[in-house]
Amino acid sequence: MTVTEDPAAAGRALLQAGAAVAGSMSRSAAAVVYPDPAGRAAVRLEDRLAACLRAAADEAAAVAVPRERARAGAVLAFAVEHGVALSRAGRPVRDDGFFTLRAGGRSAADTVTEAVVAAARGSHDERRVRHLGYLLAEVASSPDLDAALVDRALALAAGLPWRQLVLLAGVGRRDRSPLPMTPLADDPRGWTAWGAREDVADLQRTGLLDPPPVQPRPGGAALPRLRPADLRLTRRGVLVHRLLALGFVRDDDVAAALAELA
Repeated sequence: MTVTEDPAAAGRALLQAGAAVAGSMSRSAAAVVYPDPAGRAAVRLEDRLAACLRAAADEAAAVAVPRERARAGAVLAFAVEHGVALSRAGRPVRDDGFFTLRAGGRSAADTVTEAVVAAARGSHDERRVRHLGYLLAEVASSPDLDAALVDRALALAAGLPWRQLVLLAGVGRRDRSPLPMTPLADDPRGWTAWGAREDVADLQRTGLLDPPPVQPRPGGAALPRLRPADLRLTRRGVLVHRLLALGFVRDDDVAAALAELA
């Protein structure tokens, strides 16, 4: 059956195209979002979330740039993956009106999903795509998170390169994986270490990490040197950490980012 004969085929093909980024899981996700009416699916997604993801896949099906198309399919597939995991963990889809149609025939869920797909399409560092998909599933199961807050989190995260997200992940798991006590050089000579140190300073300046950058003292007195162990997530940092599911960043990635600071 062609796409013309089967309107759902275009959206299903978009999800399957996500395999270039998300692997074979995208094909399984497509079967969950577009179940075979004659079959009995082993994995199911709550109907309201599945319908929202179907609508997003159908809308994005016309994306012509191959890599953007792959990222759009992948972010929806990752939302399926995390949505199923949350459901199995006893966290059902919210029932507070998030999926209810508003003026214009769209729900808050539709608005958030469109924003997430757009962010994924523009993510040239494709390691971000998984976390954007997890954000979508997290919001769908969290009544304390509204669309405006999601917009704020996406805006905060938009300018953060992958290493900064990994550093936020490392600070966020400091209780179970202590951070190094060795003071950081203020102006390291190697470019990799310098760039990593600038990433930390930028996170402090943008209010995602505490303490804020130390201001110069009168008379040029020596300043205390920052240690990774001194870092804490601010309220903004907690928001980005939670919504982008940075707890799922791999330990190896965190260790590599911390090593680049040395």
